[in-house]
Amino acid sequence: MTMLAQLQSAFAQRRALKVISGLMNFDVDRVLPVVQAAEQGGATFVDIACDPELVRQVRQAIALPICVSAVEPEAFVPAVAAGADLIEIGNFDAFYAQGRRFEVAEVLALTEATRQLLPDVLLSVTVPHILDLDQQVQLAEQLVAAGADVIQTEGGTSSTPTHAGTLGLIEKAAPTLAAAYEISRAVSVPVLCASGITNVTAPLAIAAGAAGVGVGSAINRLNDPLAMVATVRSLVEALATTTATTARI
Repeated sequence: MTMLAQLQSAFAQRRALKVISGLMNFDVDRVLPVVQAAEQGGATFVDIACDPELVRQVRQAIALPICVSAVEPEAFVPAVAAGADLIEIGNFDAFYAQGRRFEVAEVLALTEATRQLLPDVLLSVTVPHILDLDQQVQLAEQLVAAGADVIQTEGGTSSTPTHAGTLGLIEKAAPTLAAAYEISRAVSVPVLCASGITNVTAPLAIAAGAAGVGVGSAINRLNDPLAMVATVRSLVEALATTTATTARI
């Protein structure tokens, strides 16, 4: 089975785990420990910054499918030529702190331009959480019509939990969970629930209708490679338990 076939199978079984090293993280010495932990922990694929040299370095280090994230369609072309397997328009979280917003028209234009440049590459597109929920659903439908193969939700960076512990983790994930619930019922493509997700909330994402989760800071903020691997494994186990329970039901 090819890497992309394995990825599609993980989406179909609703247990896909994407480990995100960071859209702005071009430091190979920081990226490699994250992607290697992703592979050792059993993740489905990794998401890295859109840079050809970084793609080549990661490809030499791991055998997992590589997704590259960017908001410039032209940047995807050399990254795919360097070995990227799929592309992601997003993740927008990295830009909100800079005051940059992504509205409906721009996200649609980025998707259409990317599809023209790379018509046959698996394409994921993030739906901005700054939109009202009904607008997110409508945009997701438009993105699928424009050629998106996967829709990704977000919202964790804007959430301000008022509690500590498990309750706080659920509060942080609430915006992306809500988007996953609504969007997954409106589109026929896989929905990846990302931003603010942990092993506590990953099962909630699957229950909400997501085909998988994307996790970044819960892993890449750790300094210990063993702790990274353990975190990835805990997410894999949480997804496996959830999908097994859902199948029995």
